[in-house]
Amino acid sequence: MADPRWLDDREFRAWLGYRRMRLLLDARISRDLHRDSGLSDADYDVLSALTSRDDRRWRLQELADRMLWSKSRLSRHISRMEERGLVIREECATDGRGAVIVLSEGGWRAIRDAAPMHVESVRRHLIDLLTDEQLETLGDIADLVLEHLAADDD
Repeated sequence: MADPRWLDDREFRAWLGYRRMRLLLDARISRDLHRDSGLSDADYDVLSALTSRDDRRWRLQELADRMLWSKSRLSRHISRMEERGLVIREECATDGRGAVIVLSEGGWRAIRDAAPMHVESVRRHLIDLLTDEQLETLGDIADLVLEHLAADDD
């Protein structure tokens, strides 16, 4: 086995900075979202995914895949969202075992009301802190890492 390629000071600073930034940024934006709208990150992710489609519907398995959740975990979360009137679960017409998650009127109102405050939080805690060049670099870094991770899955 080859010797580990330890991180040098510059690499270590970047890695630790990224990890700490990600944790604190996610926590702050999540706290703002819940305070401003009563929605959790998972609620917001489900609702925003549903609004991304013209018919405001997703198969449960496709939505679980998009969120990187197990089908059973998402199903339990969807049940809690159903109780709050945010989504409706329907049987899949083409697969009797499948379910389709549909955005309800209450869910549409919730995401519409939450989105402006959520995007303001994202701006305040990240976007508006960066120069145009830094923002472009951050996007390039994200694209590069995501492409690498997608290729690793193959």
